[in-house]
Amino acid sequence: MFVGERMSQPVITVTPDTPVHDALAMFRKEHIRRAPVVKDGRMLGIVSESDLLNASPSPVTSLSVWEMNYLLSKVTVKQVMTKKVITVDANTPIEEAARIMADKKIGGMPVMRSGKLVGIITETDLFKIFLELMGARTKSLRVTALIEDKPGQLAKVTKAIADAGGNFLAFGMFSGPDTSSRIITFKVAGMKKEEVNKTLGRVVKKFWDIRQS
Repeated sequence: MFVGERMSQPVITVTPDTPVHDALAMFRKEHIRRAPVVKDGRMLGIVSESDLLNASPSPVTSLSVWEMNYLLSKVTVKQVMTKKVITVDANTPIEEAARIMADKKIGGMPVMRSGKLVGIITETDLFKIFLELMGARTKSLRVTALIEDKPGQLAKVTKAIADAGGNFLAFGMFSGPDTSSRIITFKVAGMKKEEVNKTLGRVVKKFWDIRQS
């Protein structure tokens, strides 16, 4: 799965000359938290909702409403945007984009293709992928277990479930409590809790949780 398949598009942009007040209104209307800043087809930066809010007067200010509106009308996106933008190519694997966002502590990145802005990938897009990966919207038996971290263990689990007539709906593997183990979480249809216990009892090191979810 690549960024281009899951990015938000068409991307909503603002111009550098847009007043902060107008940009905030647009963010609220479109339900977005960040937008690339574009002029004449060229991306100049990116601005977030927090950038815009930080440029607004404090609620406890002694300024009147008219004074605040006047000041806000003079502050533009260009003055509060981030100029050094971290971007990602549309053909980048989705997990690589997630790693960049986590490492850089950012909530979204403009997506480029052949030097042109084609979309934006955000933490919300990644959350949606995680929901799909873990089958969060599908009701079935959810199993979490600990297995040894060595070749062939995962194959044993999948073969045992398949031989017992189970059908995997979602599957994830995560770091275990130490380097010798891994945690697996999966959703399976066509099997009951007792059947999973019996089928995988000799395959996994430990069951952490089995529930309908």
